[in-house]
Amino acid sequence: MNILLKDADATLNLGIKLGQTLIPGSVILLEGDLGAGKTTLVQGIGQGLGITDPIVSPTFTLINEYSEGRLPLYHLDLYRLEPQEVSALNLDIYWEGVEVTPGIVAIEWAERMPYKPSIYLQLHLTYGDEGTRQAEITPFNCTINELIANL
Repeated sequence: MNILLKDADATLNLGIKLGQTLIPGSVILLEGDLGAGKTTLVQGIGQGLGITDPIVSPTFTLINEYSEGRLPLYHLDLYRLEPQEVSALNLDIYWEGVEVTPGIVAIEWAERMPYKPSIYLQLHLTYGDEGTRQAEITPFNCTINELIANL
């Protein structure tokens, strides 16, 4: 599914809709160039979940956890890492809910992951003409189809 996003507000609003509808254990793998809107989308997810803390990219901390909303939000940024470094992080604890409360997992620069969860929503953001962006949303092995049909 492709969605035209006319500006940063449209990207934020897409995130808000996702935050309002995603279920516990949902994983969103975000891809796209620098400045394509990955963090803006995650900020919208946070708003949709009812999180009031500022959501910033965890480029240097790698993982930011927000627990105050409807569901926890786990925001990861793999920009500075090589695939072998990502392997050592054992990120599967976030989507399997083994050591954390099941919530929404949003991973920026997911193309750096050498492994992926069995169920996820891939969201690729690209630039368009005159400041527009496009979101290509692809569900993998999941029932998130019902969620994206309402966007």
